[in-house]
Amino acid sequence: MTAKDAITTPDAPAPAHTFHQGVRKGPFVQVSGQGPMDPATGEYVHLGDVAAQTTRTLENVRAIVEAGGATFDDVVMLRVYLLERDDFAAMNEAYGEFVTKHCPSGVLPSRTTVFAGLPREEMLVEIDALAITD
Repeated sequence: MTAKDAITTPDAPAPAHTFHQGVRKGPFVQVSGQGPMDPATGEYVHLGDVAAQTTRTLENVRAIVEAGGATFDDVVMLRVYLLERDDFAAMNEAYGEFVTKHCPSGVLPSRTTVFAGLPREEMLVEIDALAITD
C-alpha cells in the first residue's frame, strides 16, 4: 500500500483550518483550494482585481504542486471557483496566460469553473488542482 503524505511549503499560504496544503498518495498530488494570499505576509492581495488574484492563486497552487514532487505541467485538472459571473472573462484571460506559460508540453489541464460563495470576503477566486506524476 502506498503511503499518504502531507504536502507543506512556506512558498504557499499555510492552511487556516484542519487540512493540509496538499496530499500526495502514489503518483497523485491533490492541492487544497488556494486563494490570493501572499505566503510571505499572510495577507490577501489584489483586492477587487480578479485577474491579479487569479495569477497569485495559481502561483500558490504551483508552489504546492512542486512541493509535492510534481510540476505544473503534471496538473491534469484545475477547479476554479469564482464569486462573480462578471469576472469570468478577466479570470479566464489571466488563467490562460499562466497555464500556457507553465505547461511546456502544450497540453493544458482540464478545468471546471463554478460560481460560488467563497470563504473570505477578500477572495474573488479560489482554485484547487490534481496532478499526476509518472
